[in-house]
Amino acid sequence: MSDAKDNIELSAVEDHDGILTIRGGGARRDWNGIHYKQGMSRKNVGTTSLSANIATIPPGGVAYAHIHVGFEVILYIIEGKVRHEFGPGLKQTVENEAGDFIYIKPDVPHEVFNMSETEPVVAFVARSSADEWDNIIPYDRNQPRPGVEPLRRPRRRGGQQGGGR
Repeated sequence: MSDAKDNIELSAVEDHDGILTIRGGGARRDWNGIHYKQGMSRKNVGTTSLSANIATIPPGGVAYAHIHVGFEVILYIIEGKVRHEFGPGLKQTVENEAGDFIYIKPDVPHEVFNMSETEPVVAFVARSSADEWDNIIPYDRNQPRPGVEPLRRPRRRGGQQGGGR
């Protein structure tokens, strides 16, 4: 089953025998609350280790919590202001605005919020994966990370858990 994120316009790609071009960034595709210009990836230009496009988060929009499994992402904020909630349980925050670069390490859970109710956020997105969204999984801030056991406090003598008062 195909969805909006898989709508690739191969006819938009101009191959100039070594340099490929998509004029205007290509058609719009939607995924996880974000609008993307088609951009370039393995799917349309045959890249082997990177993909890039322009992402737009609508006013008040959210890119719901997710993890980039095994690949890096660099963003450049062209316009707008965002807040990332990230890390285990999404308990850390950082705010960025137009002119900022953002690097997201592989496997870091994060959720992205457009901080404006009236203006979109527009960003250039580059990934160290040619597969765009194929290696992204949803993340539930209320659940422990898959494959990671939650920390347990050692038991005190008498059967009480440590750390209590």
